[in-house]
Amino acid sequence: MIGEDIVLTLKIVVAGGFGAGKTTTVAMDFGRITVHSGLTLHLFGTPGQDRFRFLWDDLCEGALAAIVLADIRRLEDCFAAVDYFERGRIPFVVAVNRFPGAPDHTELDVARALDLDRGTPVVLCDARDRASGKEVLIRTVEYAGRMHTARLLAAVG
Repeated sequence: MIGEDIVLTLKIVVAGGFGAGKTTTVAMDFGRITVHSGLTLHLFGTPGQDRFRFLWDDLCEGALAAIVLADIRRLEDCFAAVDYFERGRIPFVVAVNRFPGAPDHTELDVARALDLDRGTPVVLCDARDRASGKEVLIRTVEYAGRMHTARLLAAVG
């Protein structure tokens, strides 16, 4: 109807190893963030345990992007999520949750350790801090927008 506001809803999946800081153990988590009156983010947290991996396909259906939440002390726990999103061609950002007493590593160190494709963003964050979480979401939406635009242009070019 003319005059009605258009609302854009974007789906983002949050994955990561058990204990990385996303809280989901079984089933899934759901959250909604209204950025402004025309933009809402729907966040779906994947279960952290391998035995629930079968749920991922349904959770990722229609996702704009994903966030892989990583614990710097156990980066190997991220390999399955990174592989899943790379195979599915779902743009993703690796958000390294900084825990007190954990070793310090740069974004480049993490990208190399996870053997990420060139350009895949790595963001250092504190999942308990609202501003830090907001920065991760912004970087994710921006990156996904660039990736989807590039794919669209490549398809028509």
